[in-house]
Amino acid sequence: MKEVELKISIQEYDNVNELSNDDQVLIERAKRNVETAYSPYSHFGVGAAVLLDNGEIIDGNNQENAAYPSGLCAERVAMFYANSKYPKAKPLTIAVTAKTKGHFVANPIPPCGSCRQVLLETESRFKSDLRIILVGENKIQVLKNVKSLLPLSFDGGFLKV
Repeated sequence: MKEVELKISIQEYDNVNELSNDDQVLIERAKRNVETAYSPYSHFGVGAAVLLDNGEIIDGNNQENAAYPSGLCAERVAMFYANSKYPKAKPLTIAVTAKTKGHFVANPIPPCGSCRQVLLETESRFKSDLRIILVGENKIQVLKNVKSLLPLSFDGGFLKV
């Protein structure tokens, strides 16, 4: 038997002012998007904002449904819209935050498994890293790519015979 250890690197910031102006704008957009999330069942609003290489910022927020599987997370709303509206524009960075009971979350929340897979597909599609900014009131975490969130990932390479 051989044991393999997987490690990821996360940059943590205590204050949004430690980040670049572009990142600060993206974080503010993600926070703004939380306010229009449709989350009447969970009361857990999530906002996302994606910066594309053409300079556009695409907004997204979670959209719940009484039939829970029919809803969609903020990250996928933003990414699917970006890929639909600007199919050739490469996503560079996505910022994600959440709010519950009227307050932004204290600590960053990571994307769910489905969102990780969609983000990974986008990273693979453009053959380029997609930075991830996870925003909480107490700290901000930045990951250099989606593979950091999904190290043992499934991609199209497994489908080739």
